[in-house]
Amino acid sequence: MSRQEQTQERLNWRSAVITEGVARTPNRAMLRAVGFDDEDFTKPIVGLANAYSNLTPCNLGIWRLAARAEKALREAGAMPQMFGTITVSDGISMGTEGMKYSLVSREVIADAIETVCNAQAMDGLLATGGCDKNMPGAMIAIARLNIPAIFVYGGTIKPGHYDGQDLTIVSAFEAVGEYSAGRIDEETLREIERHACPGAGACGGMYTANTMSSVIEAMGMSLPYSSTMAAEDDEKVRNIEESARVLMDAIRANRRPRDIMTRKAFENAIAVVMAVGGSTNAVLHLLAMAHAADVPLSLDDFEAIRKRVPVLCDLKPSGRYVTVDFHRAGGVPQVMKILLNHGVLHGDALTITGQTIAEVLADVPDEPSPDQDVIRPWDNPLYDEGHLVVLRGNLAPEGAIAKVTGVKKRRITGPARVFESEETCLQAILDGKIQAGDVVIIRYEGPKGGPGMREMLAPTSAIIGAGLGDSVGLITDGRFSGGTYGMVVGHVAPEAAVGGPIALVQEGDMVTIDADQNLLEVHLSDEELARRRAEWTPPPPRYTRGVLAKYARLVSSSSRGAVTDLFDE
Repeated sequence: MSRQEQTQERLNWRSAVITEGVARTPNRAMLRAVGFDDEDFTKPIVGLANAYSNLTPCNLGIWRLAARAEKALREAGAMPQMFGTITVSDGISMGTEGMKYSLVSREVIADAIETVCNAQAMDGLLATGGCDKNMPGAMIAIARLNIPAIFVYGGTIKPGHYDGQDLTIVSAFEAVGEYSAGRIDEETLREIERHACPGAGACGGMYTANTMSSVIEAMGMSLPYSSTMAAEDDEKVRNIEESARVLMDAIRANRRPRDIMTRKAFENAIAVVMAVGGSTNAVLHLLAMAHAADVPLSLDDFEAIRKRVPVLCDLKPSGRYVTVDFHRAGGVPQVMKILLNHGVLHGDALTITGQTIAEVLADVPDEPSPDQDVIRPWDNPLYDEGHLVVLRGNLAPEGAIAKVTGVKKRRITGPARVFESEETCLQAILDGKIQAGDVVIIRYEGPKGGPGMREMLAPTSAIIGAGLGDSVGLITDGRFSGGTYGMVVGHVAPEAAVGGPIALVQEGDMVTIDADQNLLEVHLSDEELARRRAEWTPPPPRYTRGVLAKYARLVSSSSRGAVTDLFDE
Protein backbone atom coordinates (compact mmCIF):
# COMPACT_ATOMS: atom_id res chain seq x y z
CA MET A 1 0.00 0.00 0.00
CA SER A 2 1.43 3.41 -0.97
CA ARG A 3 1.88 6.26 1.49
CA GLN A 4 -0.97 8.14 -0.19
CA GLU A 5 -3.28 5.12 0.12
CA GLN A 6 -2.30 4.70 3.77
CA THR A 7 -3.12 8.36 4.44
CA GLN A 8 -6.53 8.03 2.78
CA GLU A 9 -7.27 4.88 4.76
CA ARG A 10 -6.47 6.71 7.99
CA LEU A 11 -8.75 9.58 6.95
CA ASN A 12 -11.63 7.19 6.27
CA TRP A 13 -11.02 5.45 9.59
CA ARG A 14 -10.81 8.74 11.46
CA SER A 15 -14.06 10.13 10.04
CA ALA A 16 -15.86 6.90 10.94
CA VAL A 17 -15.48 7.55 14.66
CA ILE A 18 -17.98 10.40 14.62
CA THR A 19 -20.31 8.94 11.98
CA GLU A 20 -23.94 8.39 12.97
CA GLY A 21 -25.19 4.82 12.93
CA VAL A 22 -25.62 1.68 14.94
CA ALA A 23 -22.11 0.41 14.18
CA ARG A 24 -20.54 3.44 15.89
CA THR A 25 -22.66 3.28 19.06
CA PRO A 26 -19.98 1.69 21.31
CA ASN A 27 -17.44 4.31 20.25
CA ARG A 28 -19.84 7.11 21.10
CA ALA A 29 -20.77 5.54 24.42
CA MET A 30 -17.16 5.51 25.58
CA LEU A 31 -16.59 9.07 24.40
CA ARG A 32 -19.60 10.23 26.43
CA ALA A 33 -17.84 8.92 29.51
CA VAL A 34 -14.93 11.33 28.91
CA GLY A 35 -17.15 14.36 28.38
CA PHE A 36 -18.74 14.25 24.91
CA ASP A 37 -22.31 15.50 24.49
CA ASP A 38 -24.49 15.00 21.40
CA GLU A 39 -23.24 18.15 19.66
CA ASP A 40 -19.59 17.29 20.35
CA PHE A 41 -19.62 14.36 17.94
CA THR A 42 -19.73 16.79 15.02
CA LYS A 43 -16.61 18.66 16.18
CA PRO A 44 -13.00 17.92 15.17
CA ILE A 45 -11.26 15.68 17.69
CA VAL A 46 -7.86 17.20 18.43
CA GLY A 47 -5.08 15.34 20.18
CA LEU A 48 -3.20 17.34 22.79
CA ALA A 49 0.17 15.70 23.36
CA ASN A 50 1.11 16.89 26.84
CA ALA A 51 4.84 16.56 27.57
CA TYR A 52 4.58 17.79 31.16
CA SER A 53 6.99 16.23 33.65
CA ASN A 54 8.55 17.33 36.91
CA LEU A 55 11.67 15.23 36.39
CA THR A 56 13.34 18.08 34.49
CA PRO A 57 12.97 21.88 34.52
CA CYS A 58 12.66 21.73 30.73
CA ASN A 59 9.11 20.36 30.94
CA LEU A 60 8.08 21.70 34.32
CA GLY A 61 5.98 24.58 32.96
CA ILE A 62 4.10 22.61 30.32
CA TRP A 63 1.18 21.56 32.53
CA ARG A 64 -0.27 25.07 32.72
CA LEU A 65 0.25 25.45 28.96
CA ALA A 66 -1.55 22.20 28.18
CA ALA A 67 -4.48 23.20 30.40
CA ARG A 68 -4.79 26.56 28.62
CA ALA A 69 -4.52 24.86 25.22
CA GLU A 70 -7.33 22.47 26.15
CA LYS A 71 -9.56 25.41 27.08
CA ALA A 72 -8.64 27.36 23.93
CA LEU A 73 -9.33 24.37 21.67
CA ARG A 74 -12.78 23.96 23.19
CA GLU A 75 -13.50 27.63 22.70
CA ALA A 76 -12.37 27.38 19.07
CA GLY A 77 -14.82 24.55 18.38
CA ALA A 78 -12.75 21.40 18.86
CA MET A 79 -13.02 18.45 21.21
CA PRO A 80 -9.52 18.16 22.70
CA GLN A 81 -8.30 14.83 24.04
CA MET A 82 -5.18 15.11 26.14
CA PHE A 83 -2.61 12.36 26.46
CA GLY A 84 0.86 12.19 27.97
CA THR A 85 4.17 11.85 26.19
CA ILE A 86 7.44 10.97 27.87
CA THR A 87 10.62 12.90 28.36
CA VAL A 88 14.02 12.12 29.78
CA SER A 89 16.39 14.78 31.04
CA ASP A 90 19.55 14.94 28.96
CA GLY A 91 21.23 17.25 31.46
CA ILE A 92 20.53 15.00 34.45
CA SER A 93 21.46 11.77 32.67
CA MET A 94 24.57 13.28 31.04
CA GLY A 95 27.72 11.27 31.65
CA THR A 96 25.84 8.18 32.87
CA GLU A 97 24.43 5.00 31.38
CA GLY A 98 21.06 6.76 31.44
CA MET A 99 22.18 9.05 28.62
CA LYS A 100 21.96 6.05 26.29
CA TYR A 101 18.19 6.44 26.48
CA SER A 102 18.17 10.07 25.34
CA LEU A 103 18.13 9.55 21.58
CA VAL A 104 15.98 6.46 22.08
CA SER A 105 13.38 8.72 23.68
CA ARG A 106 13.03 10.62 20.39
CA GLU A 107 11.74 7.41 18.79
CA VAL A 108 9.54 6.56 21.77
CA ILE A 109 7.92 10.00 21.64
CA ALA A 110 7.36 9.80 17.88
CA ASP A 111 5.95 6.29 18.08
CA ALA A 112 3.70 7.17 21.03
CA ILE A 113 2.17 10.24 19.39
CA GLU A 114 1.65 8.39 16.10
CA THR A 115 0.10 5.44 17.94
CA VAL A 116 -2.39 7.49 19.95
CA CYS A 117 -3.45 9.77 17.11
CA ASN A 118 -4.03 6.92 14.70
CA ALA A 119 -5.62 4.57 17.24
CA GLN A 120 -8.03 7.27 18.42
CA ALA A 121 -8.67 8.75 14.96
CA MET A 122 -7.60 12.30 15.72
CA ASP A 123 -8.49 15.06 13.26
CA GLY A 124 -5.65 17.32 14.39
CA LEU A 125 -2.77 17.52 16.84
CA LEU A 126 -1.30 20.14 19.14
CA ALA A 127 2.01 18.83 20.47
CA THR A 128 4.04 20.37 23.29
CA GLY A 129 7.63 19.76 24.31
CA GLY A 130 10.52 21.06 26.37
CA CYS A 131 13.64 18.91 26.56
CA ASP A 132 15.85 18.20 23.56
CA LYS A 133 14.23 15.09 22.04
CA ASN A 134 10.65 16.30 22.58
CA MET A 135 10.81 18.55 19.54
CA PRO A 136 12.15 16.18 16.87
CA GLY A 137 10.14 13.32 18.35
CA ALA A 138 6.93 15.29 17.98
CA MET A 139 7.86 16.51 14.50
CA ILE A 140 8.65 13.01 13.28
CA ALA A 141 5.19 11.93 14.43
CA ILE A 142 3.58 14.99 12.87
CA ALA A 143 5.23 14.23 9.53
CA ARG A 144 4.17 10.58 9.65
CA LEU A 145 0.58 11.35 10.59
CA ASN A 146 0.08 14.24 8.16
CA ILE A 147 -3.01 15.51 9.96
CA PRO A 148 -3.26 19.26 10.66
CA ALA A 149 -0.83 19.92 13.48
CA ILE A 150 1.10 22.60 15.33
CA PHE A 151 3.98 22.43 17.79
CA VAL A 152 4.26 24.59 20.91
CA TYR A 153 7.58 24.84 22.72
CA GLY A 154 7.45 24.87 26.51
CA GLY A 155 9.97 27.69 26.58
CA THR A 156 13.52 28.43 27.64
CA ILE A 157 14.85 28.81 31.16
CA LYS A 158 15.98 32.22 32.38
CA PRO A 159 19.67 32.51 33.20
CA GLY A 160 21.04 31.93 36.65
CA HIS A 161 23.40 34.50 38.14
CA TYR A 162 26.53 34.27 40.23
CA ASP A 163 29.45 36.65 40.66
CA GLY A 164 28.19 38.96 37.91
CA GLN A 165 27.90 36.18 35.30
CA ASP A 166 24.90 34.70 33.50
CA LEU A 167 24.84 30.95 34.15
CA THR A 168 23.38 27.96 32.30
CA ILE A 169 23.61 24.24 32.94
CA VAL A 170 26.80 24.17 30.86
CA SER A 171 28.37 26.51 33.42
CA ALA A 172 28.05 23.71 35.96
CA PHE A 173 29.66 21.13 33.67
CA GLU A 174 32.55 23.46 32.86
CA ALA A 175 32.99 24.29 36.53
CA VAL A 176 33.76 20.61 37.20
CA GLY A 177 36.65 20.81 34.76
CA GLU A 178 37.83 24.11 36.23
CA TYR A 179 37.77 22.67 39.74
CA SER A 180 39.67 19.53 38.66
CA ALA A 181 42.30 21.72 37.01
CA GLY A 182 42.66 23.83 40.18
CA ARG A 183 41.28 26.96 38.52
CA ILE A 184 38.39 27.46 40.98
CA ASP A 185 37.84 26.38 44.58
CA GLU A 186 35.16 24.05 45.91
CA GLU A 187 32.96 26.84 47.23
CA THR A 188 32.83 28.50 43.79
CA LEU A 189 31.94 25.13 42.25
CA ARG A 190 29.09 24.71 44.74
CA GLU A 191 27.76 28.23 44.18
CA ILE A 192 27.71 27.77 40.40
CA GLU A 193 25.80 24.51 40.84
CA ARG A 194 23.31 26.18 43.20
CA HIS A 195 22.58 29.09 40.85
CA ALA A 196 22.82 27.58 37.34
CA CYS A 197 19.15 26.59 36.91
CA PRO A 198 16.77 29.05 38.62
CA GLY A 199 13.39 27.70 37.45
CA ALA A 200 11.32 26.14 34.68
CA GLY A 201 12.40 25.95 31.08
CA ALA A 202 14.86 24.24 28.74
CA CYS A 203 18.60 24.87 28.91
CA GLY A 204 19.16 28.55 28.27
CA GLY A 205 21.78 28.91 25.52
CA MET A 206 21.49 28.02 21.85
CA TYR A 207 21.77 24.39 22.88
CA THR A 208 19.75 21.57 21.35
CA ALA A 209 16.31 22.42 22.77
CA ASN A 210 16.41 26.05 21.69
CA THR A 211 18.01 25.08 18.38
CA MET A 212 15.21 22.64 17.60
CA SER A 213 12.47 25.04 18.68
CA SER A 214 14.06 27.59 16.31
CA VAL A 215 14.10 24.95 13.56
CA ILE A 216 10.37 24.30 13.96
CA GLU A 217 9.58 28.01 13.87
CA ALA A 218 11.78 28.44 10.78
CA MET A 219 9.91 25.59 9.08
CA GLY A 220 6.59 27.30 9.73
CA MET A 221 5.23 24.62 12.08
CA SER A 222 5.02 26.91 15.11
CA LEU A 223 4.11 30.58 15.50
CA PRO A 224 6.55 33.48 15.06
CA TYR A 225 8.66 34.34 18.13
CA SER A 226 7.42 31.25 19.99
CA SER A 227 10.75 29.38 19.91
CA THR A 228 12.62 31.81 22.18
CA MET A 229 9.99 32.74 24.78
CA ALA A 230 10.79 32.11 28.44
CA ALA A 231 8.82 29.25 29.99
CA GLU A 232 7.74 31.32 32.98
CA ASP A 233 6.54 34.40 31.06
CA ASP A 234 2.86 35.09 30.39
CA GLU A 235 3.48 35.49 26.66
CA LYS A 236 4.07 31.74 26.50
CA VAL A 237 0.49 31.17 27.76
CA ARG A 238 -0.85 33.57 25.16
CA ASN A 239 1.24 31.79 22.54
CA ILE A 240 -0.33 28.39 23.20
CA GLU A 241 -3.83 29.88 23.17
CA GLU A 242 -3.15 31.48 19.78
CA SER A 243 -1.60 28.22 18.56
CA ALA A 244 -4.84 26.41 19.39
CA ARG A 245 -6.84 28.90 17.33
CA VAL A 246 -4.40 28.66 14.39
CA LEU A 247 -4.60 24.87 14.51
CA MET A 248 -8.39 24.98 14.27
CA ASP A 249 -8.11 27.22 11.23
CA ALA A 250 -5.65 24.72 9.69
CA ILE A 251 -8.10 21.88 10.35
CA ARG A 252 -10.92 23.76 8.63
CA ALA A 253 -8.61 24.57 5.69
CA ASN A 254 -7.21 21.00 5.62
CA ARG A 255 -3.68 22.50 5.87
CA ARG A 256 -1.41 19.53 6.47
CA PRO A 257 2.17 19.18 7.73
CA ARG A 258 3.51 17.87 4.45
CA ASP A 259 2.17 20.99 2.74
CA ILE A 260 4.51 22.89 5.04
CA MET A 261 7.42 20.49 5.72
CA THR A 262 8.72 20.68 2.16
CA ARG A 263 12.25 20.71 0.79
CA LYS A 264 12.16 24.51 0.95
CA ALA A 265 11.17 24.42 4.61
CA PHE A 266 14.06 22.11 5.46
CA GLU A 267 16.48 24.37 3.62
CA ASN A 268 15.11 27.35 5.56
CA ALA A 269 15.60 25.47 8.82
CA ILE A 270 19.21 24.61 7.99
CA ALA A 271 19.91 28.25 7.13
CA VAL A 272 18.54 29.39 10.48
CA VAL A 273 20.57 26.75 12.36
CA MET A 274 23.72 28.12 10.74
CA ALA A 275 22.80 31.75 11.40
CA VAL A 276 22.05 31.24 15.10
CA GLY A 277 25.05 28.98 15.77
CA GLY A 278 22.85 26.00 16.62
CA SER A 279 23.57 22.53 17.95
CA THR A 280 25.18 19.69 15.98
CA ASN A 281 22.14 17.63 16.96
CA ALA A 282 20.10 19.66 14.49
CA VAL A 283 21.81 17.74 11.69
CA LEU A 284 20.77 14.38 13.10
CA HIS A 285 17.21 15.48 13.85
CA LEU A 286 16.57 17.28 10.56
CA LEU A 287 17.70 14.18 8.66
CA ALA A 288 15.24 12.11 10.71
CA MET A 289 12.40 14.59 10.27
CA ALA A 290 13.00 14.73 6.52
CA HIS A 291 12.93 10.93 6.37
CA ALA A 292 9.54 10.95 8.12
CA ALA A 293 8.23 13.57 5.69
CA ASP A 294 9.62 11.76 2.60
CA VAL A 295 11.78 14.78 1.78
CA PRO A 296 15.23 13.99 0.34
CA LEU A 297 17.96 15.46 2.55
CA SER A 298 21.62 14.57 3.03
CA LEU A 299 24.76 15.81 4.75
CA ASP A 300 25.79 17.45 1.48
CA ASP A 301 22.81 19.79 1.76
CA PHE A 302 24.04 21.07 5.11
CA GLU A 303 27.48 21.76 3.70
CA ALA A 304 26.08 23.59 0.67
CA ILE A 305 23.89 25.87 2.79
CA ARG A 306 26.66 26.43 5.35
CA LYS A 307 28.81 28.08 2.70
CA ARG A 308 26.07 30.61 1.91
CA VAL A 309 24.99 31.55 5.44
CA PRO A 310 27.07 33.46 8.02
CA VAL A 311 26.76 33.04 11.79
CA LEU A 312 24.87 36.16 12.89
CA CYS A 313 24.13 35.47 16.57
CA ASP A 314 26.49 35.76 19.55
CA LEU A 315 24.93 33.05 21.69
CA LYS A 316 26.15 30.55 24.24
CA PRO A 317 27.82 28.07 24.40
CA SER A 318 30.69 29.76 22.57
CA GLY A 319 29.14 33.25 22.57
CA ARG A 320 28.09 35.72 25.23
CA TYR A 321 24.31 35.73 25.35
CA VAL A 322 21.46 33.43 26.37
CA THR A 323 18.19 32.78 24.57
CA VAL A 324 16.08 35.31 26.50
CA ASP A 325 18.54 37.97 25.27
CA PHE A 326 18.07 36.66 21.73
CA HIS A 327 14.29 36.90 22.16
CA ARG A 328 14.47 40.53 23.27
CA ALA A 329 16.71 41.29 20.27
CA GLY A 330 14.11 40.05 17.80
CA GLY A 331 14.52 36.29 17.90
CA VAL A 332 14.16 33.95 14.96
CA PRO A 333 11.96 36.32 12.86
CA GLN A 334 14.67 38.99 12.90
CA VAL A 335 17.29 36.47 11.78
CA MET A 336 14.97 35.11 9.09
CA LYS A 337 14.25 38.59 7.75
CA ILE A 338 17.99 39.22 7.33
CA LEU A 339 18.39 35.88 5.56
CA LEU A 340 15.36 36.54 3.36
CA ASN A 341 16.69 39.95 2.31
CA HIS A 342 19.96 38.35 1.24
CA GLY A 343 18.49 35.57 -0.82
CA VAL A 344 19.25 32.56 1.35
CA LEU A 345 15.69 31.87 2.52
CA HIS A 346 12.67 30.65 0.56
CA GLY A 347 10.08 33.34 1.16
CA ASP A 348 7.36 31.41 -0.67
CA ALA A 349 7.43 28.48 1.77
CA LEU A 350 4.06 27.94 3.49
CA THR A 351 3.49 28.20 7.26
CA ILE A 352 0.85 26.73 9.57
CA THR A 353 -0.97 30.09 9.55
CA GLY A 354 -1.63 29.80 5.81
CA GLN A 355 0.74 32.68 5.13
CA THR A 356 4.06 32.37 3.37
CA ILE A 357 7.32 33.02 5.19
CA ALA A 358 7.63 36.35 3.37
CA GLU A 359 4.16 37.38 4.52
CA VAL A 360 4.89 36.37 8.12
CA LEU A 361 8.08 38.46 8.07
CA ALA A 362 6.61 41.48 6.30
CA ASP A 363 6.58 43.75 9.36
CA VAL A 364 9.90 42.57 10.82
CA PRO A 365 12.66 45.23 10.50
CA ASP A 366 15.13 44.71 7.70
CA GLU A 367 18.07 45.20 10.06
CA PRO A 368 18.57 44.28 13.72
CA SER A 369 18.31 47.10 16.23
CA PRO A 370 21.57 49.01 16.78
CA ASP A 371 20.75 49.02 20.52
CA GLN A 372 21.73 45.35 20.86
CA ASP A 373 24.62 43.15 19.73
CA VAL A 374 23.08 39.69 20.09
CA ILE A 375 22.09 39.62 16.40
CA ARG A 376 24.64 40.99 13.96
CA PRO A 377 23.82 42.57 10.59
CA TRP A 378 24.64 40.56 7.45
CA ASP A 379 27.76 42.62 6.67
CA ASN A 380 29.21 42.23 10.18
CA PRO A 381 28.75 38.56 11.10
CA LEU A 382 30.39 36.63 13.87
CA TYR A 383 31.67 34.20 11.23
CA ASP A 384 31.53 34.52 7.46
CA GLU A 385 30.24 30.97 6.99
CA GLY A 386 28.12 28.54 8.96
CA HIS A 387 29.65 26.69 11.87
CA LEU A 388 28.53 23.07 11.32
CA VAL A 389 31.10 21.59 8.97
CA VAL A 390 30.71 18.21 7.29
CA LEU A 391 34.03 16.34 7.38
CA ARG A 392 34.97 13.29 5.36
CA GLY A 393 38.11 11.23 4.91
CA ASN A 394 39.45 7.82 5.74
CA LEU A 395 38.15 8.16 9.32
CA ALA A 396 34.61 9.06 8.25
CA PRO A 397 33.73 7.86 4.73
CA GLU A 398 30.01 8.56 5.35
CA GLY A 399 30.71 11.86 7.05
CA ALA A 400 31.08 13.51 10.45
CA ILE A 401 30.04 16.85 11.94
CA ALA A 402 32.36 19.46 13.43
CA LYS A 403 31.11 22.53 15.27
CA VAL A 404 33.66 25.32 14.83
CA THR A 405 32.14 28.31 16.63
CA GLY A 406 34.63 29.64 19.15
CA VAL A 407 37.47 27.58 17.62
CA LYS A 408 40.74 29.49 17.14
CA LYS A 409 42.58 26.63 15.41
CA ARG A 410 40.52 25.03 12.64
CA ARG A 411 43.17 22.42 11.93
CA ILE A 412 44.85 20.13 14.41
CA THR A 413 47.15 17.16 13.89
CA GLY A 414 48.16 15.11 16.88
CA PRO A 415 48.53 11.68 18.41
CA ALA A 416 45.36 9.69 19.00
CA ARG A 417 44.35 9.05 22.60
CA VAL A 418 41.89 6.19 22.26
CA PHE A 419 39.06 5.40 24.68
CA GLU A 420 36.38 2.74 24.40
CA SER A 421 33.79 4.69 26.41
CA GLU A 422 32.92 8.16 27.64
CA GLU A 423 33.60 7.30 31.28
CA THR A 424 37.22 6.21 30.75
CA CYS A 425 37.92 9.33 28.71
CA LEU A 426 36.41 11.67 31.29
CA GLN A 427 38.49 10.16 34.07
CA ALA A 428 41.67 10.61 32.04
CA ILE A 429 40.85 14.30 31.48
CA LEU A 430 40.08 14.90 35.17
CA ASP A 431 43.30 13.09 36.12
CA GLY A 432 45.36 15.44 33.93
CA LYS A 433 46.40 12.73 31.46
CA ILE A 434 45.33 14.64 28.34
CA GLN A 435 47.85 17.17 27.06
CA ALA A 436 47.81 20.03 24.57
CA GLY A 437 48.09 18.66 21.03
CA ASP A 438 46.33 15.37 21.76
CA VAL A 439 43.41 14.15 19.64
CA VAL A 440 41.01 12.26 21.89
CA ILE A 441 38.95 9.48 20.31
CA ILE A 442 35.87 8.08 22.06
CA ARG A 443 34.39 5.15 20.17
CA TYR A 444 31.75 2.45 20.49
CA GLU A 445 29.34 5.21 21.52
CA GLY A 446 27.42 5.37 18.22
CA PRO A 447 23.74 4.59 17.58
CA LYS A 448 24.31 0.81 17.57
CA GLY A 449 27.47 0.59 19.65
CA GLY A 450 26.42 2.66 22.65
CA PRO A 451 23.70 1.95 21.97
CA GLY A 452 21.96 5.29 21.88
CA MET A 453 24.73 7.63 20.73
CA ARG A 454 25.39 9.40 24.03
CA GLU A 455 26.24 13.08 24.17
CA MET A 456 29.76 13.93 25.33
CA LEU A 457 29.14 17.13 27.29
CA ALA A 458 31.02 15.91 30.35
CA PRO A 459 34.39 15.29 28.64
CA THR A 460 34.14 18.31 26.33
CA SER A 461 33.26 20.59 29.25
CA ALA A 462 36.11 19.09 31.26
CA ILE A 463 38.49 19.91 28.39
CA ILE A 464 37.22 23.49 28.29
CA GLY A 465 37.39 23.76 32.08
CA ALA A 466 40.99 22.53 32.04
CA GLY A 467 41.95 25.30 29.61
CA LEU A 468 42.58 22.90 26.70
CA GLY A 469 39.69 23.89 24.45
CA ASP A 470 41.93 25.44 21.78
CA SER A 471 44.63 22.79 21.84
CA VAL A 472 42.90 19.39 22.13
CA GLY A 473 40.71 17.75 19.49
CA LEU A 474 37.98 15.24 20.26
CA ILE A 475 36.44 12.76 17.82
CA THR A 476 33.56 10.37 18.53
CA ASP A 477 30.93 8.25 16.85
CA GLY A 478 28.63 9.52 19.60
CA ARG A 479 27.01 12.96 19.77
CA PHE A 480 27.62 16.26 21.48
CA SER A 481 25.34 18.34 23.62
CA GLY A 482 24.26 21.62 22.15
CA GLY A 483 26.29 23.08 25.00
CA THR A 484 29.53 21.70 23.59
CA TYR A 485 32.12 23.82 21.79
CA GLY A 486 35.79 23.52 20.90
CA MET A 487 37.54 21.43 18.23
CA VAL A 488 35.14 18.51 18.49
CA VAL A 489 33.89 16.12 15.81
CA GLY A 490 30.88 13.87 16.30
CA HIS A 491 28.52 11.60 14.36
CA VAL A 492 31.50 9.79 12.81
CA ALA A 493 30.08 7.28 10.32
CA PRO A 494 30.32 4.41 9.86
CA GLU A 495 30.51 3.93 13.61
CA ALA A 496 32.97 1.65 15.39
CA ALA A 497 30.40 -1.04 16.22
CA VAL A 498 29.85 -1.83 12.53
CA GLY A 499 33.54 -1.80 11.69
CA GLY A 500 33.93 1.84 10.72
CA PRO A 501 37.52 3.09 10.43
CA ILE A 502 37.29 4.78 13.84
CA ALA A 503 37.39 1.22 15.30
CA LEU A 504 40.82 0.67 13.71
CA VAL A 505 42.68 3.64 15.22
CA GLN A 506 45.37 2.77 17.75
CA GLU A 507 46.95 4.81 20.53
CA GLY A 508 49.53 7.17 19.08
CA ASP A 509 48.36 7.12 15.45
CA MET A 510 48.55 10.62 14.00
CA VAL A 511 45.12 12.10 13.26
CA THR A 512 44.14 15.30 11.45
CA ILE A 513 41.00 17.37 11.88
CA ASP A 514 40.83 20.11 9.22
CA ALA A 515 37.66 22.18 9.14
CA ASP A 516 38.89 24.30 6.21
CA GLN A 517 39.52 21.26 4.01
CA ASN A 518 36.51 19.30 5.33
CA LEU A 519 38.92 16.54 6.27
CA LEU A 520 39.04 13.89 8.98
CA GLU A 521 41.80 11.35 8.54
CA VAL A 522 44.18 9.01 10.30
CA HIS A 523 47.67 8.99 8.82
CA LEU A 524 47.64 5.36 7.72
CA SER A 525 47.86 3.76 4.31
CA ASP A 526 44.92 1.96 2.77
CA GLU A 527 46.94 -1.23 3.11
CA GLU A 528 47.46 -0.76 6.84
CA LEU A 529 43.78 0.00 7.37
CA ALA A 530 42.86 -3.11 5.41
CA ARG A 531 45.22 -5.21 7.53
CA ARG A 532 43.70 -3.90 10.75
CA ARG A 533 40.18 -4.39 9.44
CA ALA A 534 40.93 -8.03 8.68
CA GLU A 535 41.99 -8.50 12.31
CA TRP A 536 39.05 -6.59 13.81
CA THR A 537 36.17 -8.48 15.38
CA PRO A 538 32.91 -6.83 16.41
CA PRO A 539 32.35 -6.59 20.15
CA PRO A 540 29.38 -8.42 21.65
CA PRO A 541 26.26 -6.28 22.06
CA ARG A 542 26.13 -4.44 25.35
CA TYR A 543 22.41 -5.18 25.73
CA THR A 544 20.53 -8.30 24.62
CA ARG A 545 17.04 -7.53 25.98
CA GLY A 546 14.80 -4.54 26.35
CA VAL A 547 14.52 -1.20 24.61
CA LEU A 548 18.24 -0.63 24.07
CA ALA A 549 18.63 -4.05 22.45
CA LYS A 550 15.68 -3.35 20.14
CA TYR A 551 17.06 0.08 19.31
CA ALA A 552 20.52 -1.27 18.49
CA ARG A 553 18.98 -3.84 16.17
CA LEU A 554 16.84 -1.30 14.27
CA VAL A 555 18.76 1.99 14.24
CA SER A 556 20.37 3.34 11.06
CA SER A 557 23.64 5.18 10.61
CA SER A 558 23.90 8.68 12.04
CA SER A 559 24.57 9.87 8.49
CA ARG A 560 20.93 9.03 7.77
CA GLY A 561 19.47 10.48 10.96
CA ALA A 562 19.73 7.42 13.27
CA VAL A 563 16.15 6.49 12.42
CA THR A 564 14.56 3.19 13.33
CA ASP A 565 12.23 2.63 10.37
CA LEU A 566 14.72 2.64 7.52
CA PHE A 567 14.37 -0.78 5.95
CA ASP A 568 15.90 -0.30 2.50
CA GLU A 569 19.50 -1.04 3.54
